[in-house]
Amino acid sequence: MSDDITPRDDDVANVMPDDELLYDLADLFKVFGDTTRIKILFALMNEDLRVADIAEKIDASQSAVSHQLRALKQARLVKFQRDGKSVIYSLADDHVHTMLGQGMTHICE
Repeated sequence: MSDDITPRDDDVANVMPDDELLYDLADLFKVFGDTTRIKILFALMNEDLRVADIAEKIDASQSAVSHQLRALKQARLVKFQRDGKSVIYSLADDHVHTMLGQGMTHICE
């Protein structure tokens, strides 16, 4: 009996997502490649915030925060709702919170 745990080619083919899904996953992970975006996500973990509030919490300009929020919205990591003239941002869903937590667990091991 062999102790080789290397997957056979047919095993890999059975679990390999299609290329379109892999591209989408790569695009999602690219969004996590910017520290300002990561700071924004952490700022939104416990409360919903306006751009000005996010900028203050992460010590960034409102312009920079707005720019990064666009990328986070496009990646469906944050959502927003209007409250009068204000726009309130929040994490899109619990998956975002989980991804951040798992990422922190992984790098702290």
